[in-house]
Amino acid sequence: MTSTSETGHAKNVANFDQLISSVSGFGATYNPSRTAIQLSSLQALSASARAALNGVSSAQADYSNAVAAREVKFQPLSKLATRILNAIKATDTTSSVDDNVKTLIRKIQGVKATPKLTGEEKKALAAEGKETKEISSSQLSFDSLLENFNKLIQLLVSIPQYAPNEEELKVITLTAQYNEMKTLNDTVVTTATALSNARIARNEVLYKENTGLVDIAADVKTYIKSLFGTSAPQFKQVSKLEFSPYKA
Repeated sequence: MTSTSETGHAKNVANFDQLISSVSGFGATYNPSRTAIQLSSLQALSASARAALNGVSSAQADYSNAVAAREVKFQPLSKLATRILNAIKATDTTSSVDDNVKTLIRKIQGVKATPKLTGEEKKALAAEGKETKEISSSQLSFDSLLENFNKLIQLLVSIPQYAPNEEELKVITLTAQYNEMKTLNDTVVTTATALSNARIARNEVLYKENTGLVDIAADVKTYIKSLFGTSAPQFKQVSKLEFSPYKA
């Protein structure tokens, strides 16, 4: 099933307000014994529903902004890693140290440790009875990027020869950048949780069985049908109002 769109949620609330308008127009004739479908209760439910929709919109904006800010901060990391590697190569470090740095930079950049085999190379290896299964070394998730960037910084700290004059390549600057990136990534996680919770709260108000807006609207329509009759213009006025159930 497809999920109910944000437009669908807003449409349900808008139709509920239209239903309330009709109920108000019935005056004292509309007088159900059930508290949940009395006019004052409907008005309170409408207010809660609109607050829930606004809560989702606000949380969505916070999340989108956090994602955008993280994207901007993480985007230059690949090029920065290349500069770090070149800075290392320009020193008199051993090939073993260089390889350790290269390994972490490959992980940051998502580069395979070995080039992808061509079709001809695969055929040649197969003819020799050798496996040609290729395992992806891509680790481009933001958590992995942070982890590998931190490992790279710690490795640079352990290399005495790494003492660049360029401010942006110094360990203290890289550490500050890592901390900023981690803060932005944590903010995305936090705002994602807040957005999820806002949607849960909205779904509770709109779609909870028996007490949610959609079920209450159905009960109101049923009461109006019993009050005026199926063919009455009062019922026809509200029967056309549609309320979509939530689809996960």
